[in-house]
Amino acid sequence: MEKEKRQQKILSLIRAKRIGTQQELTAQLERAGIVATQSSVSRDLVELGIVKRRGNYALPRATDGASARGLLGLDPAGDCIVVAKCEPGHASAVAVEIDRAALPEIVGTLAGEDTVFIAVQERKAQRTVTKKIWELFD
Repeated sequence: MEKEKRQQKILSLIRAKRIGTQQELTAQLERAGIVATQSSVSRDLVELGIVKRRGNYALPRATDGASARGLLGLDPAGDCIVVAKCEPGHASAVAVEIDRAALPEIVGTLAGEDTVFIAVQERKAQRTVTKKIWELFD
């Protein structure tokens, strides 16, 4: 549970501020009351798919192919959910494509207007599913 809380805070911090180093990120986490080592922050960045753009950490973005097909982003939520952010009106089409891929880690999908909830079997599957969905939409 501590890891999940730390990773959610990392996502929140990266969305809110420009952070250029793991040391800065670790300091920001400490200010928020979350003690973390540089090595755990490093592993979290890899697991979350965080990339560096222009010297600062950033959330992964959709490639041109993915965004053209409606998928804008993927974020872990809780232990067994991946949330897909989509162009308005495209969530159903994105969910259908994910369902057709029949990925064994996915239990099911639920689509709204611009969001798809993707249920996975276990927390460990979130990272695998995220990677496979990006590959599916590239």
